[in-house]
Amino acid sequence: MKTLLILRHAKSSWDDPGLADIDRPLNKRGKQDAPRMGKLLRSEDLVPDLILSSPARRARKTAQEVSEESGYPGKIEVQPDFYPGDPEAYIQALRSLADEHQRVMVVGHNPGLEELVDALTGESVALPTAALAQVSLPVERWSQLNDSVEGQLINVWRVKELP
Repeated sequence: MKTLLILRHAKSSWDDPGLADIDRPLNKRGKQDAPRMGKLLRSEDLVPDLILSSPARRARKTAQEVSEESGYPGKIEVQPDFYPGDPEAYIQALRSLADEHQRVMVVGHNPGLEELVDALTGESVALPTAALAQVSLPVERWSQLNDSVEGQLINVWRVKELP
């Protein structure tokens, strides 16, 4: 069994209309929410073995803040195909991972992440900014992952629902 953690980037800023979408930073709320999700990972004993992030500035910063607060010891790997990121882009990246990784987190964007949860579990869930979904996958090797694998949605955490 593998565990996939699916994290939507924290809230981003629209203050500078001249910025390209990929370059938008986190806003004040996003800067507060991302570390909260890192603390949640640590408290739930769900620190990933590997973090894969979209190249978008807001996703990379979310991954960095979550990484620091969770105690993740590794390097964040940027995946160019995660922006804008359709479900197949995430699945393809996961399929190529080394099997030593048991718990992997992807950080990216909607609607691709909600579609990924649906493709892997058959469940439709809302993932607002900084939301985290935990999916259990009945595979021993990442290379076995495809959209016909029937995973189980274990939990979804949304910042507004945290204590």
